[in-house]
Amino acid sequence: MSTPAEQVVTLHRPRPAAPAPASGEQRWSVDAIEALFNLPFPELMHRAQTVHRENFDPTLVEFATLLSIKTGGCAEDCGYCPQAARYDTGVEASKLMEPAEVLAAAQRAKDAGATRFCMGAAWRSPKDRDVEKVAELIRTVKSLGLESCATLGMLEEGHAQTLQEAGLDYYNHNLDTAPDFYGDIITTRDYQDRLDTLARVRKVGVKVCCGGIVGLGETRRQRAGLVAELANLTPHPESVPINNLVKVEGTPLADQVDLDPFEFVRTIAVARITMPTARVRLSAGRQQMGDGIQALCFLAGANSIFYGDKLLTTGNPDTDADVQLLERLGMNRAAPQVR
Repeated sequence: MSTPAEQVVTLHRPRPAAPAPASGEQRWSVDAIEALFNLPFPELMHRAQTVHRENFDPTLVEFATLLSIKTGGCAEDCGYCPQAARYDTGVEASKLMEPAEVLAAAQRAKDAGATRFCMGAAWRSPKDRDVEKVAELIRTVKSLGLESCATLGMLEEGHAQTLQEAGLDYYNHNLDTAPDFYGDIITTRDYQDRLDTLARVRKVGVKVCCGGIVGLGETRRQRAGLVAELANLTPHPESVPINNLVKVEGTPLADQVDLDPFEFVRTIAVARITMPTARVRLSAGRQQMGDGIQALCFLAGANSIFYGDKLLTTGNPDTDADVQLLERLGMNRAAPQVR
């Protein structure tokens, strides 16, 4: 029979680590990432926090604001999206906002503490004239000293260059989910279409903001597949928004079963480990999480949030609540890094 001291040693013996990333062309295999997901929660959190501290000040969180500059009327059939014209969700289509309106919104965001201003337009793929108008909006935002980001759908040749010349810092184009689950959610564009847009953005030197949505009905392995796609981009995205499905009446996913909140935290931790220098952002669905889960996400390596009362068309925690939560946690807003 073992002595009490021997029992203590046995109980605290470290478990085997998750497999290292695959060598060769693919830096992270789906198997290796799934093994991270499967780690005991305390060990996964410790590993994520260790990686986070090696690359960032763990007490700082970037504040970004997202404005819908052109809402609704989208021709896509994304099963989660209330802006798809084919779904009856109560979202009315609008025209592209004028520069003066965007300037006022950007100023309010800056005054409220945001350092990055993101503009979203519900297009499948913007036309040349649309890109020229957005370029003017980018110059407007940059005049205030804010980082700029845009998400406009698929970009054709030359579009990314126009946006870059206007001063765009980041382009957002999410992969949404794993390749083998993608067709269950979207049929109006292919996975390769998304990768092609990201390649065009990279080619002109604009930083990539690219993440996905969890809680769509995917398996844990498919969540690992999404992270693998992101982590194996060369280089991995500088900004990785992780969205928790916001169920909207009228969309095909309105009745989807809620994702376990701890599974969302695990996704944040795995994203941090596999993309160590990225800003990992809590995006859609944060309003439903509660303060405790958000705090766990910060411990898991999230260091960016969308700040403001709305994300395109869905709700978001109000600004006072975000400031108060950071104060309670002894955390602060990160300073801007504008080029």
